[in-house]
Amino acid sequence: MNINKIIDELKTKYPNKNILQNGSPVTEIVCEIDPASQHSDYSVAIAVAGKSAAHYHKKTTEIYEVIKGILNVYKNNQKIIVKKGQKITIEPGVVHWVEGKETWFRTTSSPGWIVEDHIMIK
Repeated sequence: MNINKIIDELKTKYPNKNILQNGSPVTEIVCEIDPASQHSDYSVAIAVAGKSAAHYHKKTTEIYEVIKGILNVYKNNQKIIVKKGQKITIEPGVVHWVEGKETWFRTTSSPGWIVEDHIMIK
């Protein structure tokens, strides 16, 4: 992934928003558009994915909507292909991860995403 190009584009589209880089090397970049710190009911972020790590959430339901590219979503090891304009829902307790080629997607979380509810699978 061209990390610097993606971060510059996110900063231009969403000025003054918090941008997180996940993975080592970086395989996912997340820009918090409407974070849970402003309200606990929901959060909205734009993510750009190469590959995220397998994880689940105890409480959070996530809805992914692809903005650019094709996103391979793995829910409990089942591969689901999500294309531009399509959405997929990830329920609490479902182990999931994504793969894409600099795929952009909006993630809406309810209740809002917090780090304590992001449980990594080893």
